[in-house]
Amino acid sequence: MCVEATQCWQQITMAECTTFDSLLEMGFDRNRAEKAVAHTGNQGIEKAMDWLMEHENDPDIDEPYVPPAGHTLGTTEEQSQSPTEPSESTEVAEQEGDPKQPRSEEERKEQVKRLEELMKIRQEERRERERKEEIEREKQRRKQGQDLLHVKQKLQDDEMKKLADQRRREKMEDKLAKQRVKEKIARDREERARKFGGGSSSMGLSSPPSEAPLQSPPENQEASHPKKDYDDCRIQVRLLDGSTLSNVFKAQEPLAAVRVYVQMNGANGQDFNLITPYPRRVFTDLDMEKPLCELGLVPSAVLVVIKK
Repeated sequence: MCVEATQCWQQITMAECTTFDSLLEMGFDRNRAEKAVAHTGNQGIEKAMDWLMEHENDPDIDEPYVPPAGHTLGTTEEQSQSPTEPSESTEVAEQEGDPKQPRSEEERKEQVKRLEELMKIRQEERRERERKEEIEREKQRRKQGQDLLHVKQKLQDDEMKKLADQRRREKMEDKLAKQRVKEKIARDREERARKFGGGSSSMGLSSPPSEAPLQSPPENQEASHPKKDYDDCRIQVRLLDGSTLSNVFKAQEPLAAVRVYVQMNGANGQDFNLITPYPRRVFTDLDMEKPLCELGLVPSAVLVVIKK
């Protein structure tokens, strides 16, 4: 029983040494060759080469290899036995005929050549596999980039919708404020009419004749010096922070168009009034409905934003 176990161990050790020697002949480092044989369980030169190519970039690939206790790679039965005692397993192997005969130099070169060709094939397969993996990773990166771009675009669209909704609300609030001002003016007129009774009507009847002579000189003056009609009006607005805005409006547009332009481009959500510096005039909510030409802002004017 001991003879059979010794013979089996000797065959395994010789196979290990064959794979190990082949790796050394191919130019692999001794430490790496030992690790390849040990980690592949001595399953042949192809397995050992595959392991080396897969683990060549490991950080600990060149650390010294420590074999298991009682098993040193490349140790033969002759090293473990006394030099004066013949090896019993060697005698058994000689009687039965050992298939592991020493190889000639040509056979060793031929085997090394075959192994190098096999290693080239394995390296090419590995490069092709790595190329496919890199292509797949690039596809994943592009897909992630497209997803991120879609998310950013959606956020921008949502922000634009919020701004549009805010502007619509501001316009609606301005419209309601103007409507309230108009209603208040109408109520004030009705109240004055009830308070003064017919006096207002008599005054209204007597006032037109007195106004006619006053209006005649401007008409004569306009006849002698006709004013030029302007279709456009350039308005420059000085904001609270000192910066300026400039835009061209139609002469018939109301002053409210200028106010909306300032709200959209520089008011930052603050409530404000518009004034002219020279001569100083504060425009009220009633003035917002009047066209620019009627307010004397044509063909150009400078407005200043002040806080309410």
